[in-house]
Amino acid sequence: MPCVELGFLEECESWKLESRMFPSKVGGKPAWLSLKTLPSAEQLKCNKCNCTMVFLCQIYAPYEDCDENTDIWINNFHRTVYVFICRNSNCNDRNTTENIAVFRNNIPRMNDFYSYDPPEEKPDTTFDVRKFTSLCNACGISAEKRCSKCKIVFYCTREHQVIDWKNGHKGICLNQSELNNAETLSQILFSEWELITETERIENEEFDEAKELQKFEELKIQGKTGTLENVSEYELNNHASSEKDKVFLKFKKQISYYPEQVVRYSRGGNPLLIAKEPLPTSIPDCELCGGHRQFEFQIMPQMLSELKEQNLDFGVILIYTCTSSCVGNSVNSYKKEFAFRQDVSLSDN
Repeated sequence: MPCVELGFLEECESWKLESRMFPSKVGGKPAWLSLKTLPSAEQLKCNKCNCTMVFLCQIYAPYEDCDENTDIWINNFHRTVYVFICRNSNCNDRNTTENIAVFRNNIPRMNDFYSYDPPEEKPDTTFDVRKFTSLCNACGISAEKRCSKCKIVFYCTREHQVIDWKNGHKGICLNQSELNNAETLSQILFSEWELITETERIENEEFDEAKELQKFEELKIQGKTGTLENVSEYELNNHASSEKDKVFLKFKKQISYYPEQVVRYSRGGNPLLIAKEPLPTSIPDCELCGGHRQFEFQIMPQMLSELKEQNLDFGVILIYTCTSSCVGNSVNSYKKEFAFRQDVSLSDN
């Protein structure tokens, strides 16, 4: 069974989250790996409201455990998986992923964008992604619309141009010096963090299901079912009705050892489910190579509370990716992968 790496949020200097550093990160703008053939604004539209989805997180996860002579290792020397989500609360339907998009990108060590050798751990003012591609000034995705006044910054949609204008571009639009040095964090983005990992280590401890259920009944009598031990009220206050669910109790027990975990990574392993249904039993094969997809990581509900997100809510988001991490017809292009959302059961309402 593959080990589980847990992800936690940590503050860091902004240069450490640039593309050249191959970061794992949450919030802010995406740090694109390949700087060509990025996902288009059309590909990142929410299937519910048709608005542009916002970057949630990315995980740098190369295939380091493969034979170095195989195509998988060569093509996946650098590899990152990206997750986007719509911030419109009206699109946040239970157990569906119409408002979520996942993209994978992998490139060889010898590529058009980065040095063959590891990057130096220091700021580098000479590196600029704008040498390779145009990005939306508001959200950081691929953009084709240029500001008609300064003709320097780009936008993915008219909506984001208006937002960025109000967010500060209006005051510096015709000041080229300020434009070249400006780095704005739009109100539409999540706060930006580095994602650091730690291997999950839990002492073998028998899980007493009957005892946990009895504990829940006692809390219910006391009117405290919304404040379970080691799990904050905000994280689970919308799920209190289903705490009799045995799967949920096991979920609660597992995360109690590391209550601040926002990601669980275990490529080829099994997800930690939060409810007994729906189950990820019919994961579609890769549309490019026809191969199977495997579980790679999951986003935990704690991520929303850590980001102080008040409008969205989910149980867990499970990410499945092509087992061979294929490149399709293009080494540089971004490949769409599969997300499965599972919310806590409401069967006990």
